[in-house]
Amino acid sequence: MPEGSHFAVQPGEATTHTQPKARPLAVTDAALGIGVKVVPWIPSWLKRLLSGGRRITIDGNTLDPTLQLILTAQRRTRTGGLSADGDPGNARALMRSSHGVMNTQIAVPTTDLTIPGPDSPLRARHYRPPVAEMAPLLVFFHGGGFVVGDIESHDGLCRMICRDGAMHVLSVDYRLAPEHKAPAAVDDCVAAYRWSRGHAAELGADPSRIGIGGDSAGGNLAALVALRSRDEGIPQPTLQVLLYPVLDLSAKTRSRKVFSDGFFLSKRDRDWFTDLYLDGTGMAADDARVSPLRAADLSGLAPGLVLTAGFDPLRDEGNEYAVALRSAGVTVDHRQFDALTHGFASIAPFGGGSADAVTATISAIRAHLTRG
Repeated sequence: MPEGSHFAVQPGEATTHTQPKARPLAVTDAALGIGVKVVPWIPSWLKRLLSGGRRITIDGNTLDPTLQLILTAQRRTRTGGLSADGDPGNARALMRSSHGVMNTQIAVPTTDLTIPGPDSPLRARHYRPPVAEMAPLLVFFHGGGFVVGDIESHDGLCRMICRDGAMHVLSVDYRLAPEHKAPAAVDDCVAAYRWSRGHAAELGADPSRIGIGGDSAGGNLAALVALRSRDEGIPQPTLQVLLYPVLDLSAKTRSRKVFSDGFFLSKRDRDWFTDLYLDGTGMAADDARVSPLRAADLSGLAPGLVLTAGFDPLRDEGNEYAVALRSAGVTVDHRQFDALTHGFASIAPFGGGSADAVTATISAIRAHLTRG
């Protein structure tokens, strides 16, 4: 089919694939290593051709050709999904390894340090920007469904934010489920934010311009840190950055249904993460202590930069949260990248629209924190 043709996909059509299988790390790493070197140089028309020759259009949005090619490769090889073998340890190793292969190796000075946590010391990594003057600080909470992800898996993204945004970044290694269930991760992130307020100057950062942010589960944690800080009398951050955040663990939105499988973050993965995070805590998925969108009052919070993606199962709750913040009198800069999927920041090394979106996102973070 010639370039320019397309079809509108109905929920579950042409995207659902059979249950993914667990992947040997060496095989995955080799494929990703080749991909990040080759895919950015493939023209869009050829990516479409290699993906079957048709555009995928849902809700009026057309999927980015780079992402379509990667998803096609996953479907054909029956790989993808961190919950494939149900082992959190294996899932963590897979995420750390695969993201490490995609690391852009940006050279910025870093220091690994330990900061006080509510239960035990927390590991953190400080990224220092190549600027002489005092710069803002972004306290960053990685994604991974509260079960996977760590400083290493998001090292490349934090390096990019530091260098291109000319800001300090403090990446926090909060406790993960199922070893540490809710609200351990929230408690850790609140403690890390509180620590950063008292030690920003020691890091060389501007204490008056401290932002918090994260991707996916990290966006959830950033939103909860803002809420907890307000309720506990801790000064609000300058900015909260919510990058394709999960904001309601109980949501039954249209986007969760339409993109339930075949777009990186599957329903199987989401349910697995949520079960491991909440099981045995007595908390329900609609509890405001884990689902910010369920909070009764969103007033008095820091300005929000909310980034959503058109092909993300979490799209609708992110969009709804932006509206709710605005309705509560909170200043919001909401941007939806229509052609992209969940996790596009980690896919940016493959080029295409994901790379452009990350550039725009970092520029927006810098603009908001520079204004203070």
